[in-house]
Amino acid sequence: MLMKNDVEPQAYRDAMSHFAGHVHVITTDGVAGRRGATVIAACSVSDTPPMVLVCLNRVNPKNEAFIQNGNFALNTLSSHHQSLSAGFSGITGLSVEGRFALGQWDTISTGAPTLSDALAVFDCELFDTKDLATHRVLFGKVTGLRIGDNLKPLIYHDRGYRILQD
Repeated sequence: MLMKNDVEPQAYRDAMSHFAGHVHVITTDGVAGRRGATVIAACSVSDTPPMVLVCLNRVNPKNEAFIQNGNFALNTLSSHHQSLSAGFSGITGLSVEGRFALGQWDTISTGAPTLSDALAVFDCELFDTKDLATHRVLFGKVTGLRIGDNLKPLIYHDRGYRILQD
C-alpha cells in the first residue's frame, strides 16, 4: 500500500481513478451558442428546491458559454451512450455540430439541449457558481425534469467506461 504525505497531481489523479462515477453530458444553448461536455463530477444539492451541481474545467474558455447562457441541462447517460460520451469529452475532436449529431435532442424549459433518451435529464437555470482551483462549480435550480427508461447506467472507473452487471 502506497502512502504519501505530499500529494502530487498525478498521484491524486491515480487515486481518483478508483472512484466510480456516473457519466453525464452537460449542455447549454443561448446567446453564447451551443456547448456540451462530458462530466463525471455532478450530484444533487437539494430537493427543496431541487438543485444539482456540476464541476467543469474552467481552463477551457469554451465553458464560459454555460455562464453566459445562464442555463444547463445535466443529461444522465446509459450504457448505450459510450460513443456520445466520448464525442462530448473532446477526445474525438468533433465539432459542436458533430457532437450534437450523435444524439437526438429537444428542450424542456430553459432552452438547453436535452438528450431524448437519457436516463434522466435535469434542466436547470444557473443559480450560482464557485471557482475553486482548476474547476468551476455550477449550481443549477432544476426547472424541468425528464425520467427516462430504467436502463443500465454508464459508469466511468479506472480510466474506462464500465457497465453495472446484475
